[in-house]
Amino acid sequence: MSAHTRPPDTAEQRVELILGGMTCAACAARVERALNKVDGARASVNFATERAVVHHTSAVTPEGLLAVVERAGYQATVRQAPGDAEQRQSRARQIRELRRRLAVAALLAVPLGNIAITLALVPELRFPYWELLCLLLATPVVFWSAAPFHRAALQALRHGSSTMDTLVSLGVLASYGWSVFSLLLGGSAEPGYWLGFGTTAAGADAVYLEVAAGVTTFLLAGRYFEMRSRHRAVDLLTALDGLAAKDVRVLRAGVETVVPIGALAVGDLFIVRPGEKIAADGRVERGLSTVDTSAITGESVPAEVGPETRVVGGTINLSGRLVVQATAVGARSQLAQMSALAERAQAGKARIQRLADRICAIFVPVVLVITAITFASWLLTGHATTEAFRAAVSVLIIACPCALGLATPTALMVGVGRGAQLGILIKGPEALETSRRIDTVVLDKTGTVTTGRMTLTEIVPVGSLPADQVLRLAAAVESASEHPIAAAVTARAHAELGDLPEVDRFTASPGLGARGEVEGRAVLIGRASLLADEDISIDAAIAERLADAQRTGATAVVVAVDEIVVGLLVVRDEVRPGAREAVAHLHRLGLRTLLLSGDTEITARAVADEVGITEVSAGVLPAEKAAAVAELQGAGRRVAMVGDGVNDAPALATADLGLAMARGTDIALRSADVILVRDDLRVVADAILLSHQTLRTIHGNLGWAFVYNLAGIPLAAFGLLNPLIAGAAMSLSSLLVVSNSLRLRRFSSVDVGPGSAEPRP
Repeated sequence: MSAHTRPPDTAEQRVELILGGMTCAACAARVERALNKVDGARASVNFATERAVVHHTSAVTPEGLLAVVERAGYQATVRQAPGDAEQRQSRARQIRELRRRLAVAALLAVPLGNIAITLALVPELRFPYWELLCLLLATPVVFWSAAPFHRAALQALRHGSSTMDTLVSLGVLASYGWSVFSLLLGGSAEPGYWLGFGTTAAGADAVYLEVAAGVTTFLLAGRYFEMRSRHRAVDLLTALDGLAAKDVRVLRAGVETVVPIGALAVGDLFIVRPGEKIAADGRVERGLSTVDTSAITGESVPAEVGPETRVVGGTINLSGRLVVQATAVGARSQLAQMSALAERAQAGKARIQRLADRICAIFVPVVLVITAITFASWLLTGHATTEAFRAAVSVLIIACPCALGLATPTALMVGVGRGAQLGILIKGPEALETSRRIDTVVLDKTGTVTTGRMTLTEIVPVGSLPADQVLRLAAAVESASEHPIAAAVTARAHAELGDLPEVDRFTASPGLGARGEVEGRAVLIGRASLLADEDISIDAAIAERLADAQRTGATAVVVAVDEIVVGLLVVRDEVRPGAREAVAHLHRLGLRTLLLSGDTEITARAVADEVGITEVSAGVLPAEKAAAVAELQGAGRRVAMVGDGVNDAPALATADLGLAMARGTDIALRSADVILVRDDLRVVADAILLSHQTLRTIHGNLGWAFVYNLAGIPLAAFGLLNPLIAGAAMSLSSLLVVSNSLRLRRFSSVDVGPGSAEPRP
């Protein structure tokens, strides 16, 4: 988390509630207000996911919270486990019900509109009791298809409040009631007679039965498609849940047994056949294969695995049979933690969303007042009652703040869900808001820009011994050491030469090198100073090669056999593949980059030059990294820190935006705002760009919603919007907001176009 983010109270408990009965953002605001009135409770309600996250003290019980929600007029259950099959089924039932009501409304509203408009404009075509036929067609639409609106409005009224459904219900019932009144009580010379048409085409602008049926149809269509889109957005957010295996082949006493995944324990051996999902995080004991990790890390190239290789649950075994020992299961697995982080990310609220929520909470009562003022103003200025009524109904319908309430949560859901699919875990909306202000990206060197593992990159033989013999003798001695350089030398030798000879009389000189006897020969490997102490001379050519290695940031050790120098080994912490491209992407995005390292200036500068970073801060101890970040902030920089999430935790927490390259399975414990699961530095630019695009989508949604309501209400109040058009526009507004958010599903990778890779000044 960033320095400005308040950590949660460790004494608090957290519970998630699945809510029912909410139909708009005003409902969500009402539930949130009710929960926050409970002493010791702090709640955040998400209308898009129909969930509430409540942090509470031990004095507050989940049962008490459920009772509060029910008293507010809504339903709630405690969320028990990820996946929420019951909630998905409930949402599917709601969608089916909406589809049935929409179908009935459309089947009746279309002929009603054709009959009403045709007979209004062409009186000669009217037939006996045609007006009653229109009334019969409209009544089921108003009272059955529109029943969800009326039911929600009545429920809100019982609790002394109002919601979007209040506006819709009033508009539909008023249109229907006015038409019935005109039909039954109006006179043939009055403008309201026969559905408000009168006897001439001049009255054809007051089609109120058609308005009642048409508005219901449009609003039901909008809500149906909106709910389907929200359903897809939630599915994207929770897609990681579906990656988990349901069963696992456990190997016990040499026998394969298929058991439910819940029966798997840490330390168990389990079998993964080709084409099957890996059931849990683990370490390969036997077998060779390739594994598709794209669903977890976003990396499209399958990874090769073998004995001692770590594998992650939810990935797919493509070829060979694997025997894996489980190291993390259930909630401790990386997949489970990724899923939990992705879902918690959208539970928080950005500052701009909290503003929108406050507006939604007071918007409906204000609209009711505006509607009454509109109706009275038209009457007081001498206009006909039908004209005043039409303007008032238009205000009621156009003002529904659905789009405003959906603007942020839908975009956040889709952005966080898409990020999780690409191996980018955004912990909350604060990270999105912070990303907009970032101008400097600080990258830790070891383990972030470089692999963090020493690699033997060059063998320089001197004299009669060939390179493979130099490596063989040196690796035999180093195999007895645990130093990182020794590990690099031994790994290369095992890969190229296989088994190594035994070493006798091994002695290590800490910080200098090691010695031993191999096949009766005295072998010494180490720094030049160690050889000098042994009076072993190094000629000018070897000395020059040592200096060259240091200038490039590498470490070189000399190998001597029987007190004669036979070769030089060059070891370096290699730069990650794609690191240079990643830095170039950051520069194209207009960001400055700085390399932070505890190594010497020469080593750090060599790595920086290799990847294209212009600024270097070297010789910084782990404990000093946070101070280095704070110094940049003090100079007016907005800093994003990229580290490995272990030694860099203080610096990640100090930075305005912390991005951690995940290691192991403890990803939920990182001190970062964004966790990068994919082991590729290029994902840093992906994460920043995805944050920018998600934030841009949120702003676009809110901008559209604000402009729509601010512009629509005056137009309706001045009689420039027909109620039918207002209903269609209101439904279209919500649908556009959700559809715009769903466009984030197509985000794939950094695409900043051609241009200079230089950072901005």
